[in-house]
Amino acid sequence: MNRPALSRPRTRTLALAAALLIGAGAAGSAVASDNGAGPVAPHEAAALTGTAKLYRPAGDDITFSFDAHLAAKDNKDPEKAFGTFSFRHVFPDGTTGTAKAKVDCLITGGKVAVVTGIVTESDTPFKGKRVGVSVNDQGTHDRLGYSWIGSEDEATKKLPKCMSGAPFEKVKAGTGDFHVVPWQVPYN
Repeated sequence: MNRPALSRPRTRTLALAAALLIGAGAAGSAVASDNGAGPVAPHEAAALTGTAKLYRPAGDDITFSFDAHLAAKDNKDPEKAFGTFSFRHVFPDGTTGTAKAKVDCLITGGKVAVVTGIVTESDTPFKGKRVGVSVNDQGTHDRLGYSWIGSEDEATKKLPKCMSGAPFEKVKAGTGDFHVVPWQVPYN
């Protein structure tokens, strides 16, 4: 006899808990509106940010930094990405090579990103050329690749947007803080 009496409050409690979870999920999936007219879309469709040094046992110090973004309004066109990325190579003898590129394309998928850009500042032969970099954001074991692997001259002659080598390089332990925002491909 007590079973039905116990099940009603338990049923109500479960129903209330389910309603709260569903409400929390719906609230978590929408971004608050700034004018009360309804949800606002997220501010970016994809991103690649962060800095890391490559692992080089021979003593080279190679650092890559990214601040690349694709606005939510441009979700269907990764060539509207914006921002910059840079790299600096200090050789064991102290000579350096640096470059800064203006982003012209960004595609991400899961924890992998490919970004290209035109080098705007550099003391290398890359100035004025498109280069590409890929990143695999694996937490403490990030990886990175670049388009000029092999022959620097050939690799930068006619590189298409959003193309790079696979992320074959290891990032030096303790230096990687890459963050990839995955792109939600707009299949319409």
